[in-house]
Amino acid sequence: MSMLDEFLIRAIIAILLVSINASIAGSFTIFKNVPFLVAGSAHAALAGAAMSIAFESYLDINPFCGAAIFAVFVAIYAAKARQANIAIGISFAFSMALAVLFISLIREQAARVWGYLFGDLLLLTNNDIFLMAIVTSITLILFILFAREFLFISFDLEGAMAQGIKARQLNYLLLALISISTVVIMKAVGAILVYAMLIAPAAAANRKAGSVAGVFVMAGVIALLASFAALFIALYLPFSPSAIAALIATSIYFAVARGE
Repeated sequence: MSMLDEFLIRAIIAILLVSINASIAGSFTIFKNVPFLVAGSAHAALAGAAMSIAFESYLDINPFCGAAIFAVFVAIYAAKARQANIAIGISFAFSMALAVLFISLIREQAARVWGYLFGDLLLLTNNDIFLMAIVTSITLILFILFAREFLFISFDLEGAMAQGIKARQLNYLLLALISISTVVIMKAVGAILVYAMLIAPAAAANRKAGSVAGVFVMAGVIALLASFAALFIALYLPFSPSAIAALIATSIYFAVARGE
């Protein structure tokens, strides 16, 4: 097997994992109307990755795990806040300041942090794929176990609480799920473009699909097609597959919105 074949296999696996997360987390983000959480989680994850790299000789924390921890922290903080968008905005600014601070401490290793900022499907390692697969498996398990409850609290949190459902705890869990899914997609496409790959497919599907189940399916298909098309183009043209995937996904959304 050639080195190019190994890169392609890892990229294809990553695309499948990204599509699963875009389907589940992206759809719930749209249902719950918390798209800003994705941006907040992505930049918190960037700070977590930078901190892990800066202190890896003392803490021995994988940057991916550090990114996930910071992203989940933002989700829980937002869930507890009375004004979630303000809390996310403050977390966004705080995280970016931390990221810049830590990057200034590790200038010789700054390229590792840029990998989380820009991402690249063709530069993922076996360890990256392994960690992405673990997080995606957790997302799938939570979805299978609590899909009905997650849908209930997404559309009517107060009603779910009135029904005796542990809505507050499930709300924390759902926002944490969205955050760790953000980290998975961020590893493949970068913090800058994760918003497009997580939100655009689900937003387009929400406009076009005729049912809730249809939104999940269509969001995953859009993310899958956009990513595979981007990978194919990147093999023949000197373009970033992450940027192309984001452009295709957002273009699909614009086309759907214009057609209504």
